Amino acid sequence: MNRNWYRLDTAALLFPAVMNKNWSNAFRLEATINHEVDPFILQKAVDDLQVRFPSFYVGLRTGFFWCYLQQMEETPKVMSDFAYPLTFMSYKELKNSCMRILYYKNRIAVEFFHGVTDGTGGNIYFCSLLARYLEIKFDIEIGKSPFVVNHDEPVSKEELEDSFHKHTNDYPASRKETSSYQLKGTKNKNDYFTLITGIVETTKLKEISNRYNCTITVFLTAVMIESLIEIQKEKCLPQLQKHVKITIPVNLRKLFGSKTVRNFVLPINVGVDPKKGDYSLKDLCISIASQFNYEITTQNMASRIASNVNPQKNILLQATPLPIKRLVMGAVYHRAGILTSSLNISNLGLVKLPKEMDPFIERIEFIISPQKNNINNCSVSSYKNHTYININRNIVESELERVFFSKLVELGIPVTIESNRG
Repeated sequence: MNRNWYRLDTAALLFPAVMNKNWSNAFRLEATINHEVDPFILQKAVDDLQVRFPSFYVGLRTGFFWCYLQQMEETPKVMSDFAYPLTFMSYKELKNSCMRILYYKNRIAVEFFHGVTDGTGGNIYFCSLLARYLEIKFDIEIGKSPFVVNHDEPVSKEELEDSFHKHTNDYPASRKETSSYQLKGTKNKNDYFTLITGIVETTKLKEISNRYNCTITVFLTAVMIESLIEIQKEKCLPQLQKHVKITIPVNLRKLFGSKTVRNFVLPINVGVDPKKGDYSLKDLCISIASQFNYEITTQNMASRIASNVNPQKNILLQATPLPIKRLVMGAVYHRAGILTSSLNISNLGLVKLPKEMDPFIERIEFIISPQKNNINNCSVSSYKNHTYININRNIVESELERVFFSKLVELGIPVTIESNRG
């Protein structure tokens, strides 16, 4: 299994091409613990996981035809948390390391360049890092779980594979899609991100979701779409209103039985056309749930995979120098990725840790950065009986958050609001 470089997986090929000076396509996982972090022990835990997670300890390199990931000789150094979450990762920084290990008082965070892994893969690393830190700090033995692996067990071949190539078919899905309503606003100074966190009781959120006969992800997506429809109505004439769609990253591991810790998610866009008439929240929940059920099948997702895998087999594309590839991929992403959606909602789900860890961990959060056009992005995680809904934006206006969280309160879900602006 020893190797010193990795090809970018199918999803990751795009990310270096669409980076810009304000957006490096990164995400963050952070935990609040019940004591002040010991940075020396945290560094020891980071060092201990290098052999177990070789595909994480890498830097981004640029070849003539493709970018690739080079294994690092040294582990990343833990740093005191700075500025605001998900500050830009420059090419210079990514060349040295594709992740940041951060601490501040009683908080531990890891920020990942998306070219290395997705939320699920990152969460396995993050929870394993927390476990190893606690083992060293308190000299305890921690059991394993789906999110915590033993730091000294061998890494399997399946964990390092590009699962997209294993689960494709010969019928690529079309990329054609209608454009979606785009929020506008006043850009924050110095490219600052404003993070608003809404904290709700998971049992209450689940109760209301069940009342609408849908999952938490479907319910939150429906409420977000309802909020965007309301905002668009205030700003646009009826005949000028566009579709309102949300991008949902779909974890493909359960669908295809994959164990990879690299990227294995595909986005689907779900939404409605407000020109067709008014939608109640019940209508939206029914529509979004049916779109989920239709899209998320092995057959449909394999076709979506094919539309990403097949171009890699094109001889002309393979022989095209990287700068030209970047232009082409960037243009395709802008048209087929950004403009077809209003924002992302990425739900990491319920994080279940071994019982030995629970007394030490108070909360776990998942944060994604806004994009150039999708100026708001939403990420969700649940731990114990709390769900953390993080809306991260790069504009001054807070209209979306105000409307969205107000709707949750009106539905009988109390929300505690926090902000990185104090």
